[in-house]
Amino acid sequence: MLSEPTTRLLIRGGHLIDPAHGLDQPGDLLIEGARIVGIETEPGRFGSKDADRTIDAEGLFVTPGLLDIHVHLREPGPQHEETIATGTDAAIAGGFTTVCCMPNTTPALDSPELVDLVRIRAVEAGRARVFSVACATVDRKGRDLTDVGALARAGAVGISDDGDVVADAGVMERALRAARANDLCFMQHCQDPEQTRGAAMNDGPVCERLGLIGWPKVAEESIIERDIALNRSIGARYHAQHLSSGESAAIIRRARAEGVIVTGEVSPHHLLLTDEACESLGPMAKMNPPLRTDADIAQLKEAVADGTITVLATDHAPHPLRTKTVPFAEASFGIVGLECALPLYIRALIHDNVIDWARLIAMMTIEPARLVGLDEKGLGQFRIGGPADVTLIDPAERWAIDMNAFRSTGRNCPFHDWEVTGRAVGVIVDGELNLNRLHERTGRA
Repeated sequence: MLSEPTTRLLIRGGHLIDPAHGLDQPGDLLIEGARIVGIETEPGRFGSKDADRTIDAEGLFVTPGLLDIHVHLREPGPQHEETIATGTDAAIAGGFTTVCCMPNTTPALDSPELVDLVRIRAVEAGRARVFSVACATVDRKGRDLTDVGALARAGAVGISDDGDVVADAGVMERALRAARANDLCFMQHCQDPEQTRGAAMNDGPVCERLGLIGWPKVAEESIIERDIALNRSIGARYHAQHLSSGESAAIIRRARAEGVIVTGEVSPHHLLLTDEACESLGPMAKMNPPLRTDADIAQLKEAVADGTITVLATDHAPHPLRTKTVPFAEASFGIVGLECALPLYIRALIHDNVIDWARLIAMMTIEPARLVGLDEKGLGQFRIGGPADVTLIDPAERWAIDMNAFRSTGRNCPFHDWEVTGRAVGVIVDGELNLNRLHERTGRA
């Protein structure tokens, strides 16, 4: 930990944003130990006498700790790519107090013992909270279901074969039924493998110029359509991961209007970069699903604005730089995102007037918390007696993204050297100040 826990901590003079309770106004927050004990919007009700330590939050947004429900921590597995310790350190640096890790590890997270191992190592790391999204099928092979009940009892908050789709419709139907029976979210990696065999980037003119195999949008859209059809009668919490196609969002919009339980998420890169970046940035812009077009970005932003897309998630995927300095077709898919997601979402959604701050914070706190049931643990919100997980955001701080300064092991970031505005300057987990940039507040807009 960067600092010792305090008995009573007062966060005074900030602007409280807690969408779970409709709070969006100046106020103070009082923490005792690991719990929130006071939320006050009347100036002067709390003073220095009420606390052992006071944080001056003037000019800051004070929000529930941010959640990212789509993170690859790579552990168990090749620790030169990432570890739970480095990944959660990166999460804290980006303002996230809770992350949900994906199961495409080595070995895959398909047993209660491995889910428990992740929990233990996260506690040992002592940074952000970690909850597992466990495998839907044994070893992520897409054939035999895991013991979903045992995984749920071990603490998994969802199931997925992320990195791969559950391609077989019969297996998928059984997985949805198992998810519903155990009150878990099913998270689908929407990629038809037959339509994307050997594909490296979005199917289109840029792909043709580069001489690569194209990845059609319908490979994503067709899986979402199939899964929605399956889930109409099942009613599981079905979540489509990392949407890249505007039509995917339209499919989800229509299904939600018909009462089907389906949600979707979008990552910063699919709101800010197009497939043109594959030509200018090379493999740094190679990701799964691939970058699409300006038209897709516009449709995805519309889906965020109208509430079709409810969750913002990074799909943080660290890789060694050597896997990004080879020919495009051979390079690894994915980029890191935990440490720069917040300002990138601010640029894409706040500065472009797509949504307001309250909605942005909702999509990074209570919406993901509800999706995976963590709201029942008091996460994603300010609640008297609830966990003291808090993110302090300076909405005006200007800074440059520097991948070489990342706490993550990964350096695969297409946003290196971008000038951005907005940053997490303080992060509190369980009442402990795990990140403190409050003394570094310079370069404000």
